[in-house]
Amino acid sequence: MSPPSILIVGSGIAGTTLASFLLLAPIPASQKPHITILERASYPRAQGQNIDIRGAGVAIIRKLGLEAVIKANTTGEEGVHFVDDRNRLIAEGPADKTGKVQTGTSDIEILRGTLAEICYRRCRTISEDVKAKGGAGVEFIFGDYLDSITQASSDRVDAHFAKRDETRSFDLIVGADGLQSSTRALSWGASANLAAVKSLDMYGGFFSMPSGPTDSEWRRWYIAPGRKGVMVRPSGSKDRVTVFMYCINSTDSRFNEVAEGGRNSIEAQKALFAEYFADAGWESARLIKEMNEAEDFYYSPVAQVKLDEWSKDRVVLLGDAAYCASPISGMGTTLAFTGAHNLAGSLVEQVLSRSEEKRDWETALSQYETLTRPAVEKAQTLPFGGQGIKVLHFESWWAVWTFRTIIWAMANSGVFGLLSRWKGPPANDVKVEDFEFEQVEKLTVS
Repeated sequence: MSPPSILIVGSGIAGTTLASFLLLAPIPASQKPHITILERASYPRAQGQNIDIRGAGVAIIRKLGLEAVIKANTTGEEGVHFVDDRNRLIAEGPADKTGKVQTGTSDIEILRGTLAEICYRRCRTISEDVKAKGGAGVEFIFGDYLDSITQASSDRVDAHFAKRDETRSFDLIVGADGLQSSTRALSWGASANLAAVKSLDMYGGFFSMPSGPTDSEWRRWYIAPGRKGVMVRPSGSKDRVTVFMYCINSTDSRFNEVAEGGRNSIEAQKALFAEYFADAGWESARLIKEMNEAEDFYYSPVAQVKLDEWSKDRVVLLGDAAYCASPISGMGTTLAFTGAHNLAGSLVEQVLSRSEEKRDWETALSQYETLTRPAVEKAQTLPFGGQGIKVLHFESWWAVWTFRTIIWAMANSGVFGLLSRWKGPPANDVKVEDFEFEQVEKLTVS
């Protein structure tokens, strides 16, 4: 019986987690799938903003033996401080250290790049073990991308690797390549791909910078007039902090234009943010200077992805490519882990554990979606129909001052704390399915 061949596009958190679980299928190593992971970047990407792991996500990292190493690499964020233009404290929201209450800062806050590197390292160790036992393991391909996907037959899908100018055939292609997924565009078509991405009229720039005297283990959140704001957060390193600058804007077409240019438009992206934050007050001069010098700057629209179906024939989408809930939801990483776990478990049950003639790929992909979609729908249900972030941001100084006064009063009366605990991300509502996987040794803390 020949092992299935699976191509995973994207070496991020969702993609490597899926590969790890597939290789932990309780079957002989020789029958485990031959997995190829394709990454457009020439090396594993280490950049990324602060993210968190909540609820079901914590249970899943335990299955992979990652809890200890992840907790050893957290940013140490103590919570959020809302500050005014003079850096005076308006209100604070402490982190929940128990993992039981979903506040703005979870008990596991980590940089995306750090978590991706841990998941990549876990995947490689599992792959090496499978190879040592006679299995195919994972083949990693960096610095290439697909420029066409063709359903060659009812049970095979062809992928053309652009830089290699090579066509290879697979049993399944998994698009785990993020919000601006090329897999989704190639398989669903340009029109459907465009319709799937629901803009929240918010645009963000991420980068890191040297720590300054005003920085601490608390996230500082400054909201400025003109519907824009900044978060400065700890990175886990004493000498650096991370920055998320954002604008809420539905009228200036340049925000979308510079996004379309991707990494080739970094200078234009920086110039646009510098223009909008020139009059924002607070520490904007420092932020603009550091942004212009940053080598890890990353720009992205804030949006959700909504599709009626996550699979087409032998192509399936995973994580943000299928169901991005946006950073506003606080659920992106948890959904990535949950989706990878459910897709792997469904493939193990319906495909990998069966003889070749009884493999049921269609049922596996349908089961993955049935199990995962309820959690996605909860996560994508944002306050005020997705307009909640706009409710917190204002055009005029007078409106911003009024808002600050209100949250100061709420914080001092205790209402602010109650609200943050009552309406946190729904991570504890996400079910972790009881799939059977091989146990794996804990990844060592380095």
